[in-house]
Amino acid sequence: MASKMIFINLPVAELERSKSFYEALGWKVNQEFTDGNAACIVVDDNICLMLLTKDFFTSFTDRVIGDAKATVNSLYALSLTSPAEVDMLVDAAVAAGGTEEVNADKRAQEAQVGMHGRTFIDPDGHQWEPFHMAYPGAN
Repeated sequence: MASKMIFINLPVAELERSKSFYEALGWKVNQEFTDGNAACIVVDDNICLMLLTKDFFTSFTDRVIGDAKATVNSLYALSLTSPAEVDMLVDAAVAAGGTEEVNADKRAQEAQVGMHGRTFIDPDGHQWEPFHMAYPGAN
C-alpha cells in the first residue's frame, strides 16, 4: 500500500448498482475491503472510493447525509493523461447510467488555459470533473 492515499467516502442508495456503475468506468473492486455495507473501488494506486450504504455511512458521523441529487457539496476533480481519456471516462459514465452536465461557458474558459474537461454525475448525484491539462514543463 502506498504511503499516502486518498479514500473518498460516498454514501450510496444501492450498493450493487453503484459498484456496477464504477466498474463500468474500468475501475476495480477491491474485494478485501468490500462487504454488504461497503465497497472499495480502486481508481489507481493512490485513490480509492469507499461506497458506503447510507445506514453504514451514518455510523461515521452524527450529521445528516446531504442529498447529492438536489445540492452540490463537493466536486471530485480527477486529472487524466489525455483529452481522449477524459472523453472515454465520461462516455463510459453516461453509458453506465450517469448523466453528463454541460456548461459551455466553463468549457470555453478551460479551453483558453489549455484544459479539456467534462462533467458527469453518478446515479447517486456525486459530481465528477475529469480533466486534462498540459502543465508547463510536464513530460
